[in-house]
Amino acid sequence: MLKINLLPIRQLKKRAKARNQILAALVIFCGVLVLLTFVGMLQAARISSLNEEIQAREKEKKSFDKVVQELAELEQKRLELNEKIRIINQLKTDSYLTVHVLDEVAKLIDNNRMWLTSLNQSGGRLSLSGYALDNETIAQFMDELRFKSPYVNSVGLSNSSLGSVSGKDLKSFSLVCDVRSPATTTETAPDEGKQQ
Repeated sequence: MLKINLLPIRQLKKRAKARNQILAALVIFCGVLVLLTFVGMLQAARISSLNEEIQAREKEKKSFDKVVQELAELEQKRLELNEKIRIINQLKTDSYLTVHVLDEVAKLIDNNRMWLTSLNQSGGRLSLSGYALDNETIAQFMDELRFKSPYVNSVGLSNSSLGSVSGKDLKSFSLVCDVRSPATTTETAPDEGKQQ
């Protein structure tokens, strides 16, 4: 038997062309799919390496956190030591000042005309109480403290009254003085000149 191809050649060519186009589209689709899979695998590998790097950096950061904490503790200790040194220096200055102020008061007091009953120093404040024969003796003592002593900056009379001691009428007085080391006074003087 004889077979006759009744289909026209054009239709056969169209079918072959359509089949080739479908096959090409399928090959392109598979190629794109393979390419996307490859790119996805590369990105996954890159993400994995970046995550490992992040973890390594976090471990490194945690190791530095200990160092930062130790530095903060050392800084705190340094501040505490500086404060202790400042307090020690202040105590040295205050004891030095107290000795010199007592010496100045002892030098300047007129033992024949007045005597002290109490003397208190707290920081830069000196309180004196005592008895004198008259107001002139008190005024003279105040002037001598103010002008002759480099440790006394100002003198104020806080109380003066007439009192009787052993049957004698005497003047009872209380003085308040601001005391400061002469080094402190000379240090502030250049600063005042700079401000002008």
